[in-house]
Order: sequence, then structure tokens, then C-alpha cells
Amino acid sequence: MKKPRLLRRKKHRVSKIGLPPGALVYVGNADTKNLAKPKVSKIIYDASGLVECELSIDDLANFKRDDTKKVWLNIHGVHDAALIKQVGDLFHLHPLVIEDILNTEQRPKIDEFDEYIFLETRLFYYHAESMSTSSEQISLVLGHNFLLTFQERSTGAFEPIRERLRATRAPIRDLGVDYLAYALLDSIVDRYFSVLEEVSDASEILEEQLFKSPTNAELHSIHQLKHSSIELRRAVWPLREVINCLTRNEKGFFKPATMPYLRDVYDHTVNFIESLESIRDTLSGMMDIYMASVSQRVNLELRALTVVAMLFMPATLIAGIFGMNFRHMPWTDHDNGFWYALAIMTGIALVMILIFWRRQWLSSKS
Repeated sequence: MKKPRLLRRKKHRVSKIGLPPGALVYVGNADTKNLAKPKVSKIIYDASGLVECELSIDDLANFKRDDTKKVWLNIHGVHDAALIKQVGDLFHLHPLVIEDILNTEQRPKIDEFDEYIFLETRLFYYHAESMSTSSEQISLVLGHNFLLTFQERSTGAFEPIRERLRATRAPIRDLGVDYLAYALLDSIVDRYFSVLEEVSDASEILEEQLFKSPTNAELHSIHQLKHSSIELRRAVWPLREVINCLTRNEKGFFKPATMPYLRDVYDHTVNFIESLESIRDTLSGMMDIYMASVSQRVNLELRALTVVAMLFMPATLIAGIFGMNFRHMPWTDHDNGFWYALAIMTGIALVMILIFWRRQWLSSKS
């Protein structure tokens, strides 16, 4: 089995000591030069139709909100602090909200304001070759007639939702942006289940390999899967509380018709956590299996060495006795004395091998 390669995205934390609250500093991938240029896509829709386009910096500066239509503004790439600030100023976002969007190491959270709700979560991807996961931060700002989404990179994660909006006579266009926010959250949670299935399948394959011939590669894979399960748990536990807070709908941003769908997403997160805990227990058991297999293999090797040593011990004893420098020793003057000594050594060794075989000490499966 090929040893999987660790996937770790290099992080860059800028010291913010002494900076005032709301200081706009990007915290994320250190290699910002190789990151794609941020893109801003706009979708304006209502029951009658949809208009979709990409906005340049100049277009964004001249953008005017139309409260009569529903607006979805999606930003790919959050490493451009000036762009994020421009979007924040356009929709009157709090400086602390903009700061949280730029900090891609946030845990899932929710902040409620009078004009909008801000929430953050993470979107996960599974890498089969290395048995590891990677993630990106997703930030959502839900207003009464607009939705802002911020993604670290362009991955097409929300493309199925866009296809639903583009469809002719799409029911989703008849509903508000609150339902669109639900649809995005539901797609994120569905992606969690997809990643969980990949981790579960990998753990089952790995468990079969452990019973055959455990190696250091399997141990490495176990650590990778355990790390992935920890990352998933770290993201979903607070997300459950975020969605639970949304179901209370204290600010009234979600319509009554959308509430059952939000409660369904909450049930999905609870189900996910239960399934994840089951996989975590399985991985812990696999570690015990690996350690037991290694211990058994070591015991078999030590037993083999012990058997070999015991076979040579009588011969060593006889050779030591006949090697003593006494003047009168039995068989020292006999013509066949040497062969008699070898015959005794061989006879004792054969008897010991017979005893070991009768007790099944020579079997690798015992």
C-alpha cells in the first residue's frame, strides 16, 4: 500500500497586536500570490426571471440595490481586503463582520443585527489519495431582500443551486432569499454527508487490510482518518448550534414557510454527528486492532528466536562440557567421540523440535 501524502494548507497569521477592533487584515493562505483573482458574481431574480452576470470593481462601485428584487451576490476569494470592505460598505456591514470574513480560521458562528444575519461555516472536500480532508470558510450575510456569500476559492460548490435558479419556472425563484440561504446551508450539510461516506468507505477498506498484514502505512492512514473526523466534528458541532439559533428566528429573517426546512437541516446535523461518532469509535477500535496485531507479530518473532536459542542451548552445554581442560574426559581418546557428541546434540534437538511441534509452538497461527 502506497504511503499517503499529508495535505496541509500553509496558514498565515498576521500579528494583530495593538490593532483596533475591526482592523481589516486577511488571515488565511500565506501564498496569496498564487491565489486566483477574486470574482464577484451577481444574480438578481424574481418570479418572472433571472439576470446573472459578473461584476468588475467599477461595476461594484456603481452597483445600486433594488429592494423590489432579490439579490444574491457571491464573492470568490476573500484575500482582497479592499474588495471585501467595498462590498461591506455597499451593504452597510459592521466592521467586525468584515473582519470575521477576512479571518478564514473562524469557527462556525452566527451574529444577528437589525438589518441582517451573519453566519459562518465550513465546506469540506475529501482527498481519496491521501485519505485527508480540506476545507474552506463560507460566510453568509442574509438581509431582508439580499444574500451575500463569501468563499475562499472558486470550487463550484454552489453550482447546483445556481442551476435550480436558472431552470425555467423554477419554484425557488418564487420564494425569498431566506429560502435561498436555506438551500445553500442544505447543500453544505449534504457535502458533509458525502465526505462522511468517503471516510466511512476508506475506514472499512483499511479495517480489512489491518486483519491481513498491518504496516506503518495503515497506521498513517488511521491517523489521517482520525484527523479528518476531528476536523469534521469541530465544524459540525458549532454548526448545529448555529442552525438551532436560526430555527428560533428571533429577528424574523426567515418566513414561516421556510422554518420546517431549517428544522430538517438541524435534524441532518444531529444525524451527522451521531454517524460521525460511530466512525470515530470504529477508528479507535482500528488503532487497537493495529496495536494488537503488531504485538502479536512481535510475540511470534520473539517465540521463533526463543525456539532457535533453546535448540542450540543443549549443544552449547555439551560443547562447553567437552571443552573443559581436564586431563581425563570421557570419549576424548575414543576414535568416534566427536561423532558421539554430535549425535547427542542432534538427538536432543530433534526431541525438543518434536515437543515444540506437539505444543504447536512452531506454528505462526498459534
